[in-house]
Amino acid sequence: MSSSSQIRAQLDHPVLDADGHTVEFMPAVREYLKDVAGGEVAARIFSSPAGNPIPFGWYKASPSERLTDRRSRPPWWGLPSENTLDRATAMLPKLMYERLDETGVDFAIVYPTAGLFALGTPITEARLALCRAINDYHADVFAPYRDRLCPVAVIPMHTPEEAVAELDYAVRERGFKAILMAGHIMRPITTSADTRRATWMDHLGVDSLYDYDPVWQRCLDLGVAPAFHSGGMGWGSRNSVNNYMFNHLGHFAAAGEATCKSLFMSGVTRRFPQLRFAFLEGGTGWAVNLYNDIIGHWEKRNRSNVYRYDPRRMDLEQMQALFASHGAEVLNRLDSQALPSLIAPMGESFEADEMIDEWRAIGIERAEDIRDRFVPSFFFGCEADDPMNAMAFDTRLNSFGARLQAIFSSDIGHWDVPDISEVLEEAYELCADGFLDETDFRDFTFANTVHLYGQMNPTFFDDTVVADACAAEIRRQAA
Repeated sequence: MSSSSQIRAQLDHPVLDADGHTVEFMPAVREYLKDVAGGEVAARIFSSPAGNPIPFGWYKASPSERLTDRRSRPPWWGLPSENTLDRATAMLPKLMYERLDETGVDFAIVYPTAGLFALGTPITEARLALCRAINDYHADVFAPYRDRLCPVAVIPMHTPEEAVAELDYAVRERGFKAILMAGHIMRPITTSADTRRATWMDHLGVDSLYDYDPVWQRCLDLGVAPAFHSGGMGWGSRNSVNNYMFNHLGHFAAAGEATCKSLFMSGVTRRFPQLRFAFLEGGTGWAVNLYNDIIGHWEKRNRSNVYRYDPRRMDLEQMQALFASHGAEVLNRLDSQALPSLIAPMGESFEADEMIDEWRAIGIERAEDIRDRFVPSFFFGCEADDPMNAMAFDTRLNSFGARLQAIFSSDIGHWDVPDISEVLEEAYELCADGFLDETDFRDFTFANTVHLYGQMNPTFFDDTVVADACAAEIRRQAA
């Protein structure tokens, strides 16, 4: 028995893996792509760096071209190789199914690998065809193993229309219960002469090019929870031409924070309070910071308190007196007779009244409203070896004693996991070291994932090996 399976044997609840990974066998995916788009289109997609879901463009450029174009070094050697058994496990659903007990996992939500890149493909024809082909592939190869493995459909998000279309196909026609959406879209700035390099980030909420409410409504109608697994490599401070590790550090957290903040600030959780969103592989350190930071910002700059900083409220007589008594060094080269005109307005802008309340989309009346519109709506995927996972459950740190909804995410199939048999063991170290108690660990590895999917779809776990335990948990949460 592995250490992880021994730990599982001690628990009185199932272990749900909220984010494992499969590695698509690309020759088979290409055959599905031919069925979707035709052989000619499939060949064109796989031969084009802009269409191929595997990012080879960096390798095709010379070192000087990489520097000139600031091409970020992409992931490399990202999959198990020396551990051939684990590599095959990620590629073969039957083998993954047979090894679940060894990992200590009862039921796993399985995300794609090539599908992560397909979502960001800028060419519409290639993006839609790849997402459809990858979905068809996963629906077929995981079909015999759905009682313990739940594949995830990839949903393109460049427009609401394409998202709704693939949602309907994946859920209604192919039977998917879990979905993966692009968390942001890099859109060209069309006024720039170089639209390839001049882009802006559309994070689906604040200042978005489109109204995505029809997509959120369709998710509610279909009973699926939007999940995001987008990365932040290539933008901001993660744009090294030569160092993948520099680009990788913190990038999932940065991408998750951008989408989460945008959804919250644009009022999505206010308009869709029953919707549940998941942000994967970034941990909870950023989420704890964002939650508490939003409260701190609102308390100082809500629609009432922000007027404290209105330059029109300055007491100019008091300011003039203070300059006269304490400002000799500041005024030594200025005409003190001109002091009133120098003080007001001292460069501050005067904001239009309709632009003052930057919280209006959320409709917050008190700080507790932030907790009520943030905590229930958002779930945060955490890799097993991240010690910051404990922060989600620390009611001393989180305003109003909140417990953020962290979900256990193995990330098996990728380089983050050298040995899949050790994942649950690593997660349990926080209990062994006293940072989590058994209730926290139960929520982390079981209850929160049931909450994420079961509240959206009470039948999500039907016909699985964890059906009875999850049904009991759903009843407990509803009580």
